[in-house]
Amino acid sequence: MFLFIQEVAEEALNEASQEKTLSIIQLIKDGGLGGQLIIALLFVLLAVALYIYFERFFAIKGASQVDKNFMNQIRDFVLNGKLEAAKSMCESTDSPTSRLIGKGISRIGKPLEDINTAIENAGKLEVYKLEKNVSVLATIAGAAPMIGFLGTVIGMIVAIHEIANSGGQIDIKMLSDGLYTAMTTTVAGLIVGIIAYIAYNHLVVRTDKVVYQMEAKSVEFLDLLNEPV
Repeated sequence: MFLFIQEVAEEALNEASQEKTLSIIQLIKDGGLGGQLIIALLFVLLAVALYIYFERFFAIKGASQVDKNFMNQIRDFVLNGKLEAAKSMCESTDSPTSRLIGKGISRIGKPLEDINTAIENAGKLEVYKLEKNVSVLATIAGAAPMIGFLGTVIGMIVAIHEIANSGGQIDIKMLSDGLYTAMTTTVAGLIVGIIAYIAYNHLVVRTDKVVYQMEAKSVEFLDLLNEPV
C-alpha cells in the first residue's frame, strides 16, 4: 500500500513538473513570431554575457595570483645588482604585476621620473587587457530590459490592433498573442539585464582589486629604487 501511494505521488510530481515546463514553452509559443524573435535575441545576449563573464572571471583570477615572495626576490636581485636575473624572473612570471616590475627594471639607470612614467604606461595597457569586453556586459545590462520593453510595446500594439478589428466583439483569445508577447518579453529582458548587471559589477570589483595590487607593487618597487645603497 505504501509503495502504491509513493508511486502515485511520484507520478503526480512528474506530471506537475512537465506541466510547468510545457507551460513556459507554450507561453513563449503563444507570444507569436514577434515575441519569439525577441526572446531568441535575449537568449543570445544571455549566452554572450555568460561567456564574457566566465572568460574574464578566470582571466582576472589568474592575474591576481602573485607569489608572495616575488617582491622579496626582486629586492634581493636589484640590491645585489643582478638585473638580468630580475628581468628573467619577471619574464617567467605571467602576471600584470611582474610585467610592470619588468618594465621598471628595464629602465633602471634612467631618472626615476622616467621609470615611473614607463610603469604607468605599462599599467594602462594591463588595465585595458583586464577590462577587455567587460563594457559589453554593461551594454547588455542596459539593452536587454529595453529590448524586453520593446516586446511589450509590440505586444500592446498587437492587442490594440485586434481590438480595433474585432468590431466591438472583444474576445480574450484574440488578445492573448499580444498579451503573451508583452509579458514574456518584459520578464525575459529584465532577467537577462539583471544577470548581466550583476556579472558586470562583480568583474569591476575584481578588476579594481588587481589594479590596487599592481599599484601597491609598483610603489614598493619605486621605494626600493629610492633606498640608499
